[in-house]
This record gives sequence, structure tokens and C-alpha cells, in this order.
Amino acid sequence: MKKTILALAVMLTTGLTSAFANKGEEVNKSALTSFHRDFLSAKNVSWQQQKDYAKATFSLNDHVMFAYYNDQGELLAVVRNILSDKLPIRLLTEIKNDYSNYWISELFEMATEDQTTYYVTIENGDERIILKSQGLDQWSVYKKEKKNCIVL
Repeated sequence: MKKTILALAVMLTTGLTSAFANKGEEVNKSALTSFHRDFLSAKNVSWQQQKDYAKATFSLNDHVMFAYYNDQGELLAVVRNILSDKLPIRLLTEIKNDYSNYWISELFEMATEDQTTYYVTIENGDERIILKSQGLDQWSVYKKEKKNCIVL
């Protein structure tokens, strides 16, 4: 009897979670199938269906991750936020040497089928720069913008 109640509770919880996770838009079935094959031990999965892709947000080994699938259910990329000490040493050294007057406000790793790329947002009082890794040893400027400063 306890097993039946537990199984029913799990089914209801899973059903309700998936019903509210994508806010009424149906998630691509191919993406769902691929995700369950790719990330067997994923927990706390929620989905967002966009026009050209489906995004799964989930926990794996106590890390929040994001998986992006196309309409055919092919995994496009897996993204996770990381701390700067997880960067390859040459990338970390270049930031420390070339951008010593900036702080890191965002850093994530994006893994695709054939490569891993890092993106870091660095800021100072005047500007925000997004850098994209070129291999494992150098950065290129992906985007640069001035901040709107309000003088009191």
C-alpha cells in the first residue's frame, strides 16, 4: 500500500512539475526523448520551448546546467556557470594580466559536440566587456558596451 501511494505521489509531482514548467507551451517530444537519454540522472528539470530550440534547466551532480536541443532532438550545447578557478590556467592568467581593473560578473562554459568555449563578462565603473575564449589560451572581445553613468 505504501509503495502504491508513493508511486502515485511521484507521478503526480512529476506531472504537475512538467505541466507548469513550460507555461503552456508543449515541449518538443524529440528533445524530451534525447534529454532523458543524455542526462539519465538529471534532477529538477524544467523546460522552455522557444521557436527554434528547447531549453532544459536541470541539476546534475549538484550543478545547475542548461541543455539546448533543436527541433530534431539533437543536442546543440550544454551550458553551466563556473567559478574563475575552473578556467584553463592560460585564460585565467590573461584575464588577470590584461583586465586587472575589472571584476568578473558572469562566467560560463558552453560545450558543443566539437568544442568547449568560455564566455566571461567583466566590468569596471565605465564599461562592460564580454570575452569569448579562442581555444584554451586566449580571449577575443565578443561584445563591448559603455555603462550609463548617472552623476548625482
